[in-house]
Amino acid sequence: MSFDTIIRGGTVATASDTFACDVGIRDGKITALGADLGAATEIVDASGLLVLPGGIDSHVHIAQPSGPGIVMADDFASATRSAAFGGNTMVLPFAMQQKGESLREVVKQYHAKAEGQCYIDVSFHLIIADASDAVLGQELPALVNDGYTSFKVFMTYEGLALSDMEMLKVMTVARETGALVMVHAENYDAIRFLTDRLEQAGKTEPKYHAASRPIPVEREATHRAISLAELIDVPIMIVHVSNREAMEEIARGRSRGLKIYGETCPQYLMLTEKDLEGLNMEGAKYVCSPPPRDKDSQAACWQGLQQGIFSLFSSDHCPFRYDDPQGKLLPKGKTSFRWVPNGIPGVETRLPILFSEGVSKGRITLNEFVALTSTNHAKTYGLYPKKGTIAVGADADIAIWDPKRKETISQSLMHGGTDYTPFEGIAVTGWPVSTMVRGKFVVRDGKLTGKLGGGDYISRDKSELAKPVHPEARIS
Repeated sequence: MSFDTIIRGGTVATASDTFACDVGIRDGKITALGADLGAATEIVDASGLLVLPGGIDSHVHIAQPSGPGIVMADDFASATRSAAFGGNTMVLPFAMQQKGESLREVVKQYHAKAEGQCYIDVSFHLIIADASDAVLGQELPALVNDGYTSFKVFMTYEGLALSDMEMLKVMTVARETGALVMVHAENYDAIRFLTDRLEQAGKTEPKYHAASRPIPVEREATHRAISLAELIDVPIMIVHVSNREAMEEIARGRSRGLKIYGETCPQYLMLTEKDLEGLNMEGAKYVCSPPPRDKDSQAACWQGLQQGIFSLFSSDHCPFRYDDPQGKLLPKGKTSFRWVPNGIPGVETRLPILFSEGVSKGRITLNEFVALTSTNHAKTYGLYPKKGTIAVGADADIAIWDPKRKETISQSLMHGGTDYTPFEGIAVTGWPVSTMVRGKFVVRDGKLTGKLGGGDYISRDKSELAKPVHPEARIS
């Protein structure tokens, strides 16, 4: 048997095993694993390097409407290029519906934005902002059937927050169609109340963003989301969990036999609310929701990763330029943290941060790293075993890592559309040097070699995780 490519001499790691092995690739698929595989058009020497499944970042925002006068820093070209340099082979951004919009039309618009503009593979989640009878009764079930098998609901933000009644209706559609619901859990009314009080007291600097969204706001909404899911008997994913108390709500739900899943992000391991205290508007660089917390919350999020309470480690990449009135610097007439765009860039730094802080420092194993950054994402969102593993028959989506390479994260190393990284100056050990999507290098030895448009849109199956706990149960 001959191959298009053999990756030779590396150490292969999956979510369950680590072994010395050569990888044979033909027609974009992994077709053999072993030693002495024979001839190939190209031999890639991976001696001393790790050969891992490419990262899957299942929580990113790209080219998304962000409010009047605000523009996201990344389109699909810049975001997927940045992701590839960070060792990722697939991202899952959101097709965001706004009030009054057809969900089907929104999906068409996002496909138009992504068509021919991706360096790596993509698939879309849906955001449900208008839970009308037409959307829930017709469009959403049809889209799930077409492979859009996960959707996100918000419990905060003007124009996005759903009422409890709307949440219950959306969850009912998820149960009936086999889709997975992702929940942004923060109490909208509490945030509005606290924001008004802070502004009335003249506390408008970026640091007060964190004060407007304290831990109880997230804890209460997490508890409520779990309670609503329990009523419908539908699994849910609580995204971007930032603290111990919200994490404990997930653990308690599981102790009752509920299928409640959790996700956390680099900002909750590496940043704290003190980062928002920069002079002038510097703190705006760190404004995201939920906000970074404190050292105890960082420790709790590590525990959540180690104990399996969090099965996903995503970036929540939501990029805005800093030195730009269409980004983090407030436009004329806007003087409060309320108007700072929520979100920070992170798709390129997600994997190096977790590898360095997790694997290199002994907090998690290499296999756990693979699970948290790739395999679990594929399993959660209907992509496994095509994606998320190194196995015969899987797509040849591979990241080659130098586990000993030392770098200091800097904006000068980044490849996206933002003008800053919130992780500036963080020293890491372990770095992705090459990224291959379906057997073709997108990044090789630190240089972009892939072609724009080389990434495909991937339709997804229904998640095994989305099955109800009691499938025979019905609401009467």
